[in-house]
Amino acid sequence: MSDETYLDRLIDEEQLRAYLADALGPTDRLEVERVDAGHSNETLFVTWGEQELVVRRPPPGKTADKAHDVLREHHVVDALQETAVPVPRTVLASDDHEVMGSDFYVMEKLEGDVIRTEEPAWLARPDARRQLSTELVDTLAAIHDVDYESVGLGEFGYPEGFTQRQVDRWHEQFKWARETTADHRDLPSLERITEWLQANVPEDHPETLVQGDYKLDNVMVAPAAEGTVASDDAAAGSEPEIIAVFDWEMATLGDPFTDLGWMLSFWHDADDPEPPIPDLYPTLTARDGYLSRQELIDRYETETGYTFDEPRFYIVLATYKMGALGEMFFRRYLEGNSDDPMYPTMEAGVPGLLEQATAVIDGEYGI
Repeated sequence: MSDETYLDRLIDEEQLRAYLADALGPTDRLEVERVDAGHSNETLFVTWGEQELVVRRPPPGKTADKAHDVLREHHVVDALQETAVPVPRTVLASDDHEVMGSDFYVMEKLEGDVIRTEEPAWLARPDARRQLSTELVDTLAAIHDVDYESVGLGEFGYPEGFTQRQVDRWHEQFKWARETTADHRDLPSLERITEWLQANVPEDHPETLVQGDYKLDNVMVAPAAEGTVASDDAAAGSEPEIIAVFDWEMATLGDPFTDLGWMLSFWHDADDPEPPIPDLYPTLTARDGYLSRQELIDRYETETGYTFDEPRFYIVLATYKMGALGEMFFRRYLEGNSDDPMYPTMEAGVPGLLEQATAVIDGEYGI
């Protein structure tokens, strides 16, 4: 039996040591920790001497085309360094697969809180929750306000026809995953949802930078003007500030409403039913102080000047996209290419997501 661990599959420490010594200068201290958070690209915390770094790389094994393009992610994060969009400082990027068997990039590590299924105690008050909600939607507006030509992203995508291509792309991702997963269970509502999306693609949309995975747990928050959270006691009473937006691997130029619909699809209002995948769809935003989905829309429209006319389409598209991602997770689990405990739950989770999408189509859920 092999003694190889999952971390061993992600990284050859001696190869990484040699690479970082050449790029950043030698040191005797190398520490590597896999971050057991997120469910797509892999994140590793790396201590190199006195530097605290983050490495991003794809998961091992076969992946769907363009689903884990970390060099694309690096390109957009690097371009946004001097904009109003908060992102970590980039350090380096490499397509040398001799180092860790894949493309990867390195950025500086930041200190703050990422809110997943629970909020830190220092944020557990109505005024802080309202401020965080406002910061979240204002930061999305800032992304959509970026002059992408001036920061070197003018060739980063093809905005015209973007929304139709999104429907087509995620259909193709479902098909890729179903090459393996179809033998394990049926998805009877998938065809109906696909046909509904194809029939309801909006004809026109604004053209902006699109983050592609914008939601509460893909930002880091810290007390305003401090940029760090030393302790809940020290931060008590502080105003929250978003200090970084993460996970840009699916960023492109396109329809900003796909970002808004994605964020809204993960937002839980007080009267919503229980989510199909509680670990991915937390209910904490139903607590006192958080803005409602409609309030988020109103704030977004005020900040951008856009009118969000088709919330039902964009929330269905977002749920369909998450379903496709979940099905790809399930395929990688079945093929033995991940030890993420979330992946096997997609056997039931994806049918639950498709049931929710059907409820939105039928006017039984959402806005």
